Amino acid sequence: MAKSSGRAKGRGTRTSSVRRGSRKTIKSKDLQQKRHASPIRDSNDQATQQQLKAYEEGVKQFQQQKFARAKQALERVLEGPNKELADRARVHLRISDQRLTRVSEPVLKGAEDHYNQGIAMMNLARWDDAREHLDRARKAAPKADHIVYAMAALDCLTGEADSSMENLKIAIQLRPENRYRARNDEDFAFLQEDPRFTELLYPEREGSGG
Repeated sequence: MAKSSGRAKGRGTRTSSVRRGSRKTIKSKDLQQKRHASPIRDSNDQATQQQLKAYEEGVKQFQQQKFARAKQALERVLEGPNKELADRARVHLRISDQRLTRVSEPVLKGAEDHYNQGIAMMNLARWDDAREHLDRARKAAPKADHIVYAMAALDCLTGEADSSMENLKIAIQLRPENRYRARNDEDFAFLQEDPRFTELLYPEREGSGG
Protein backbone atom coordinates (compact mmCIF):
# COMPACT_ATOMS: atom_id res chain seq x y z
CA MET A 1 0.00 0.00 0.00
CA ALA A 2 2.82 2.37 0.84
CA LYS A 3 4.61 1.72 -2.49
CA SER A 4 1.42 2.22 -4.45
CA SER A 5 0.85 5.50 -2.65
CA GLY A 6 4.40 6.59 -3.45
CA ARG A 7 3.97 5.92 -7.17
CA ALA A 8 0.74 7.89 -7.23
CA LYS A 9 2.47 10.81 -5.58
CA GLY A 10 5.31 10.55 -8.06
CA ARG A 11 2.94 10.71 -11.01
CA GLY A 12 1.18 13.63 -9.46
CA THR A 13 4.47 15.46 -8.97
CA ARG A 14 5.58 14.87 -12.57
CA THR A 15 2.20 16.00 -13.93
CA SER A 16 2.37 19.16 -11.90
CA SER A 17 5.90 19.74 -13.11
CA VAL A 18 4.86 19.33 -16.75
CA ARG A 19 2.03 21.77 -16.31
CA ARG A 20 4.30 24.34 -14.73
CA GLY A 21 6.78 23.78 -17.53
CA SER A 22 4.12 24.23 -20.20
CA ARG A 23 3.02 27.48 -18.62
CA LYS A 24 6.59 28.71 -18.69
CA THR A 25 6.88 27.67 -22.35
CA ILE A 26 3.72 29.55 -23.28
CA LYS A 27 4.91 32.67 -21.49
CA SER A 28 8.24 32.41 -23.21
CA LYS A 29 6.57 32.13 -26.62
CA ASP A 30 4.32 35.08 -25.84
CA LEU A 31 7.32 37.21 -24.99
CA GLN A 32 9.07 36.16 -28.17
CA GLN A 33 6.00 36.99 -30.26
CA LYS A 34 5.72 40.38 -28.62
CA ARG A 35 9.36 41.06 -29.33
CA HIS A 36 8.94 40.08 -32.99
CA ALA A 37 5.65 41.98 -33.32
CA SER A 38 7.03 45.33 -32.15
CA PRO A 39 10.48 45.97 -33.65
CA ILE A 40 9.21 49.37 -34.72
CA ARG A 41 8.28 50.27 -31.16
CA ASP A 42 11.77 49.34 -30.00
CA SER A 43 13.41 51.57 -32.60
CA ASN A 44 15.52 54.43 -31.26
CA ASP A 45 14.97 56.47 -34.41
CA GLN A 46 12.95 59.56 -33.52
CA ALA A 47 11.35 59.86 -36.97
CA THR A 48 10.14 56.25 -36.77
CA GLN A 49 8.69 56.84 -33.31
CA GLN A 50 6.80 59.89 -34.56
CA GLN A 51 5.57 57.85 -37.50
CA LEU A 52 4.38 55.11 -35.15
CA LYS A 53 2.61 57.65 -32.97
CA ALA A 54 0.81 59.07 -35.99
CA TYR A 55 -0.16 55.57 -37.13
CA GLU A 56 -1.60 54.65 -33.73
CA GLU A 57 -3.56 57.91 -33.65
CA GLY A 58 -4.87 57.25 -37.14
CA VAL A 59 -5.98 53.73 -36.28
CA LYS A 60 -7.66 55.00 -33.13
CA GLN A 61 -9.65 57.58 -35.10
CA PHE A 62 -10.39 54.97 -37.77
CA GLN A 63 -11.83 52.56 -35.19
CA GLN A 64 -14.02 55.36 -33.86
CA GLN A 65 -15.20 55.96 -37.46
CA LYS A 66 -13.80 59.49 -37.46
CA PHE A 67 -12.47 59.01 -40.96
CA ALA A 68 -11.52 62.62 -41.71
CA ARG A 69 -9.29 62.78 -38.62
CA ALA A 70 -7.97 59.30 -39.33
CA LYS A 71 -6.99 60.38 -42.82
CA GLN A 72 -5.05 63.38 -41.52
CA ALA A 73 -3.04 61.22 -39.13
CA LEU A 74 -2.47 58.40 -41.61
CA GLU A 75 -1.23 60.79 -44.28
CA ARG A 76 1.51 61.86 -41.87
CA VAL A 77 2.52 58.21 -41.58
CA LEU A 78 3.32 58.10 -45.29
CA GLU A 79 5.98 60.76 -44.74
CA GLY A 80 7.89 58.60 -42.24
CA PRO A 81 10.87 56.32 -42.93
CA ASN A 82 9.34 52.95 -42.06
CA LYS A 83 7.90 51.21 -45.13
CA GLU A 84 5.87 48.66 -43.14
CA LEU A 85 3.99 51.39 -41.28
CA ALA A 86 3.42 53.28 -44.50
CA ASP A 87 1.95 50.19 -46.17
CA ARG A 88 -0.40 49.62 -43.23
CA ALA A 89 -1.45 53.27 -43.33
CA ARG A 90 -2.28 53.06 -47.05
CA VAL A 91 -4.74 50.22 -46.39
CA HIS A 92 -6.59 52.29 -43.79
CA LEU A 93 -6.41 55.36 -46.01
CA ARG A 94 -8.12 53.60 -48.90
CA ILE A 95 -10.95 52.48 -46.64
CA SER A 96 -11.22 55.95 -45.07
CA ASP A 97 -11.48 57.55 -48.51
CA GLN A 98 -14.24 55.12 -49.48
CA ARG A 99 -16.18 55.80 -46.29
CA LEU A 100 -15.77 59.57 -46.65
CA THR A 101 -17.01 59.43 -50.24
CA ARG A 102 -20.14 57.57 -49.15
CA VAL A 103 -20.79 59.96 -46.28
CA SER A 104 -20.23 63.08 -48.35
CA GLU A 105 -22.51 62.10 -51.22
CA PRO A 106 -25.30 64.69 -51.24
CA VAL A 107 -28.98 63.89 -51.35
CA LEU A 108 -30.01 64.81 -54.89
CA LYS A 109 -33.64 65.64 -55.49
CA GLY A 110 -34.25 67.61 -58.68
CA ALA A 111 -32.85 68.17 -62.14
CA GLU A 112 -30.51 70.96 -61.04
CA ASP A 113 -29.04 68.85 -58.26
CA HIS A 114 -28.23 66.05 -60.67
CA TYR A 115 -26.94 68.53 -63.26
CA ASN A 116 -24.54 70.12 -60.77
CA GLN A 117 -23.37 66.72 -59.58
CA GLY A 118 -22.88 65.62 -63.18
CA ILE A 119 -20.69 68.66 -63.90
CA ALA A 120 -18.70 67.95 -60.75
CA MET A 121 -18.12 64.36 -61.88
CA MET A 122 -17.03 65.59 -65.31
CA ASN A 123 -14.45 67.83 -63.69
CA LEU A 124 -13.09 64.76 -61.89
CA ALA A 125 -13.10 62.74 -65.13
CA ARG A 126 -15.57 60.28 -63.59
CA TRP A 127 -17.42 59.83 -66.85
CA ASP A 128 -19.82 57.04 -65.87
CA ASP A 129 -20.97 58.88 -62.76
CA ALA A 130 -21.35 62.10 -64.75
CA ARG A 131 -23.49 60.37 -67.36
CA GLU A 132 -25.71 58.80 -64.73
CA HIS A 133 -26.47 62.16 -63.11
CA LEU A 134 -26.94 64.02 -66.39
CA ASP A 135 -29.30 61.31 -67.62
CA ARG A 136 -31.38 61.76 -64.48
CA ALA A 137 -31.31 65.53 -64.88
CA ARG A 138 -32.48 65.29 -68.48
CA LYS A 139 -35.32 62.95 -67.63
CA ALA A 140 -36.49 65.41 -64.99
CA ALA A 141 -36.12 68.44 -67.29
CA PRO A 142 -35.95 67.36 -70.95
CA LYS A 143 -36.27 70.93 -72.27
CA ALA A 144 -33.41 72.36 -70.20
CA ASP A 145 -30.86 73.40 -72.82
CA HIS A 146 -27.92 73.60 -70.39
CA ILE A 147 -28.43 69.96 -69.41
CA VAL A 148 -28.54 68.81 -73.04
CA TYR A 149 -25.47 70.94 -73.76
CA ALA A 150 -23.60 69.30 -70.88
CA MET A 151 -24.50 65.87 -72.24
CA ALA A 152 -23.14 66.92 -75.64
CA ALA A 153 -19.88 67.97 -74.00
CA LEU A 154 -19.68 64.70 -72.06
CA ASP A 155 -20.28 62.69 -75.22
CA CYS A 156 -17.46 64.56 -76.94
CA LEU A 157 -15.07 64.04 -74.03
CA THR A 158 -15.73 60.30 -74.13
CA GLY A 159 -15.35 60.02 -77.90
CA GLU A 160 -19.05 59.66 -78.74
CA ALA A 161 -18.99 61.98 -81.77
CA ASP A 162 -22.42 61.12 -83.24
CA SER A 163 -24.22 61.42 -79.93
CA SER A 164 -22.37 64.62 -79.13
CA MET A 165 -23.43 66.18 -82.43
CA GLU A 166 -27.04 65.17 -81.92
CA ASN A 167 -27.21 66.56 -78.39
CA LEU A 168 -25.42 69.76 -79.37
CA LYS A 169 -27.90 70.28 -82.21
CA ILE A 170 -30.80 69.90 -79.78
CA ALA A 171 -29.16 72.27 -77.28
CA ILE A 172 -28.80 74.89 -80.02
CA GLN A 173 -32.40 74.42 -81.11
CA LEU A 174 -33.52 74.97 -77.52
CA ARG A 175 -31.27 78.01 -77.17
CA PRO A 176 -29.41 79.42 -80.20
CA GLU A 177 -26.81 81.10 -77.96
CA ASN A 178 -25.34 77.66 -77.31
CA ARG A 179 -23.91 77.79 -80.84
CA TYR A 180 -21.57 80.62 -79.86
CA ARG A 181 -20.79 79.06 -76.53
CA ALA A 182 -19.66 75.82 -78.17
CA ARG A 183 -17.28 77.63 -80.55
CA ASN A 184 -14.89 78.43 -77.71
CA ASP A 185 -15.59 75.42 -75.51
CA GLU A 186 -12.51 73.19 -75.10
CA ASP A 187 -14.77 70.23 -74.29
CA PHE A 188 -15.56 70.02 -78.00
CA ALA A 189 -11.93 69.90 -79.16
CA PHE A 190 -12.47 66.33 -80.36
CA LEU A 191 -14.96 67.61 -82.96
CA GLN A 192 -12.95 70.56 -84.26
CA GLU A 193 -11.98 68.74 -87.45
CA ASP A 194 -15.42 67.24 -88.01
CA PRO A 195 -17.19 69.04 -90.94
CA ARG A 196 -20.55 68.44 -89.28
CA PHE A 197 -19.36 70.43 -86.28
CA THR A 198 -18.21 73.32 -88.46
CA GLU A 199 -21.48 73.30 -90.39
CA LEU A 200 -23.51 73.34 -87.17
CA LEU A 201 -21.56 76.11 -85.47
CA TYR A 202 -20.81 78.26 -88.50
CA PRO A 203 -23.90 78.07 -90.74
CA GLU A 204 -23.07 81.47 -92.22
CA ARG A 205 -20.00 79.95 -93.92
CA GLU A 206 -22.17 77.42 -95.70
CA GLY A 207 -24.53 80.19 -96.80
CA SER A 208 -21.76 82.39 -98.19
CA GLY A 209 -20.22 79.40 -99.99
CA GLY A 210 -23.48 78.61 -101.79
